[in-house]
Amino acid sequence: MKKQCIGVLCLVVVLTACNAGGKKEEPSRVVEVDPVSYAFGMIMANQFKGWGLTFNYDSFTQGFKEYYEDLDTRFSYEEAMAQAQTAYSAVYEEQSNQERQKGIAFLAENAKKTGVITTASGLQYEVITEGSGAKPVASDTVRVNYEGTLIDGTVFDSTYEYGEPVEFPLNRVIPGWTEGIQLMSEGSTYRLYIPSELAYGEQGASVIPPNSALIFEVELLTIVKE
Repeated sequence: MKKQCIGVLCLVVVLTACNAGGKKEEPSRVVEVDPVSYAFGMIMANQFKGWGLTFNYDSFTQGFKEYYEDLDTRFSYEEAMAQAQTAYSAVYEEQSNQERQKGIAFLAENAKKTGVITTASGLQYEVITEGSGAKPVASDTVRVNYEGTLIDGTVFDSTYEYGEPVEFPLNRVIPGWTEGIQLMSEGSTYRLYIPSELAYGEQGASVIPPNSALIFEVELLTIVKE
């Protein structure tokens, strides 16, 4: 929302009629907004925001009104679902491919940096602090602190925000973690650069876009003894 008044009843929007079917475009007009309708509009927008879709708002409103009021609609509900799925799939695939290419380019440049080591799987790591304790195996449970970021620096998860470390079995996390943490000794801090195929792949996860390469700074505190 670009402008905000005090109190919901003060909200106004500019409605512009679309120039469809050769009709003359009506001038913009300011109208008082029904707060409940406006609120539901915001909720729907929140659901779609971030998908990368663009909307013709007049058509959107028309489709909503005609279906909600049981009027004749341009498509059946099944046809509408197919239209929406096709549009979403196209945007999703484009964004996914773009994210994958960005990750590949980032890791290619990152591999040239001094101190960055690349393993046979494509995992990259950098030693921040080398510990002197034991190294875990895949069947071990470990206690760690970590911060995870996208390659643009966006933090998506951090135990430092929780205020305490976490424990997990190494064989139940993403492959990049399973491999990377086994390279570490207790007391070590490494930075792991994980290709998308060793992270969450095409599915992504929560705020992690599909095909994202990820960066984790991980501090291995201890191997948890049963």
